[in-house]
Amino acid sequence: MRHLLPILLFLCLAASGGHCHEPIPAPAGPAPGSAASAPLDLNAASAEQLEALPGIGPALAARIVAYRDEHGPFTQVEQLDKVKGIGAQTVAKLRPSLIVQ
Repeated sequence: MRHLLPILLFLCLAASGGHCHEPIPAPAGPAPGSAASAPLDLNAASAEQLEALPGIGPALAARIVAYRDEHGPFTQVEQLDKVKGIGAQTVAKLRPSLIVQ
């Protein structure tokens, strides 16, 4: 048994390149605003938060915020289709990730 421990240690070091005790990285959590995380309030979200949503880049996020500033708070998520560049398909994709409060 005494001779087995050095052999196992050698095998461990050889197989891992000398890094037997490296921590295993934790799995990445869901992206902010994704369907798996808490829904994002469309009326309180910043442009940066909106950019984290699927299909929303910096320009579209800025247009959403500008529309909200000009027309007041959204009363329902479906009103996003009033923003230039957002259609029914995009609204349907974003719907699970957004709420209106």
